[in-house]
Amino acid sequence: MRRREYDETDVRVRPGKGSRPRTKTRPQHLDAEAAMVVSVDRGRWGCVLDDDPERPVTAMRARELGRTPIVVGDRVDLVGDLTGKPDTLARIVRVADRRTVLRRTADDTDPFERVVVANAEQLFIVVALADPPPRTGFVERAMVAAYVGGLEPILCLTKHDLAADSEFASAFEDLDLTIVYGGIEDPVDPVLELLDDKLTAFIGHSGVGKSTLVNRLVPDADRAVGAVSGVGKGRHTSTQSVALPLKDGGWVIDTPGVRSFGLAHITPDDVIGAFSDLADAIEDCPRGCTHLGPPADPECALDLLPGKQARVAAIRRLLVALNSNDPWFRGNTDG
Repeated sequence: MRRREYDETDVRVRPGKGSRPRTKTRPQHLDAEAAMVVSVDRGRWGCVLDDDPERPVTAMRARELGRTPIVVGDRVDLVGDLTGKPDTLARIVRVADRRTVLRRTADDTDPFERVVVANAEQLFIVVALADPPPRTGFVERAMVAAYVGGLEPILCLTKHDLAADSEFASAFEDLDLTIVYGGIEDPVDPVLELLDDKLTAFIGHSGVGKSTLVNRLVPDADRAVGAVSGVGKGRHTSTQSVALPLKDGGWVIDTPGVRSFGLAHITPDDVIGAFSDLADAIEDCPRGCTHLGPPADPECALDLLPGKQARVAAIRRLLVALNSNDPWFRGNTDG
């Protein structure tokens, strides 16, 4: 039996590192075009270009962004195929700093906050005066999220034909809260005036008439949703936020009906700090002050503000809602 003869073909050489060193230099993408995110669907983002808002573009997140979260309302820079044609894909290479954020947690024990909408100027809190009956807790917690995130809250009441004498709105009058009626029986022009040339997020429980109002504001909303949401892998559009353009300028961000509005990421100081006329006063509060006043905080500096007690009392109701364990205060629609 002959011994096998070996040659160089029998030797396996494990590939080593290439001779060219890996660089951390990333392209600057000087030709990138500015856009706004109008929809999100599992790894795909629908965007509209600043220079041509009539042309929706589908984009993916560039590798260099890693897991950078991108939500509806974000300002981004795009490169790649920006034609918007079917089966084309651009890349998001930059995400601008957010001016405002609407954030929530799944509940008040969840340590992970989620940005729902970015850069919105207003938050329309849509509430029915009847069927289902209104609850101040959800409105107050939504207002907290708006104030802390830099948005102006606006209370939009529907179905007041079923409860014309409701005193629900009077609970918020000391907060200088804008209130508008947006039910099917109400003229839509006052609502449109508030939305003119602004980016506005809409939130509300299921069944309060939010979708009906959005369809009145954007008559071709169903078609628009299909155009900007059909960017991903088939998720139903009703489970995702989507930005819809208004005919005379401005955008409406329609969010899904909320089940909960957790505020685990917000502290009492955050709430008071959102009000410029009260923010300086809490610097004189003792450490750990919850700003709820006596008997919990007998030395709260807010009690010493002249002529502000009605406003302080109203804001303390927001703090009570922030700390409440009641499911309705947490925004739970199952309660």
